[in-house]
Amino acid sequence: MKVVVQRVARASARPGGAIGHGLVVLLGVADGDDEADCVRLAGKVARLRVFADERGKFDRSLLDVSGAALVVSQFTLISDTRQQKGTRPDFHLAARPEVAEPLYQRFCEELRALGVPVETGVFGAHMDIEVVLDGPVTIVLEI
Repeated sequence: MKVVVQRVARASARPGGAIGHGLVVLLGVADGDDEADCVRLAGKVARLRVFADERGKFDRSLLDVSGAALVVSQFTLISDTRQQKGTRPDFHLAARPEVAEPLYQRFCEELRALGVPVETGVFGAHMDIEVVLDGPVTIVLEI
């Protein structure tokens, strides 16, 4: 499981939802990922200290600043680009949709259970994602 987390002033997914201040979470589910990975990764995202305190130091989490999360499934994060020739990414390591979607939903449920307001994109849909980055701050987390 891999996520790209971006700190935003606001963001939206069409179709899907929109948030103000918080994090956009692009979530990739790989073969072999399970519910325990969802729980662990959601906890990391909710507690990731990427918001500044009064001294300007990264010392506050999404929970500390009462921010929201826009979670978008993105299987392309699980691409393999190590091939010796060619430039087409290989997605064979990504979980099949029937496996990935329940884990995507479980990740969102866990964030909500931790107290994070969550909006989502639409799983499997082609979406227009708009973000106004705050920083920019972009972090990659893998389980």
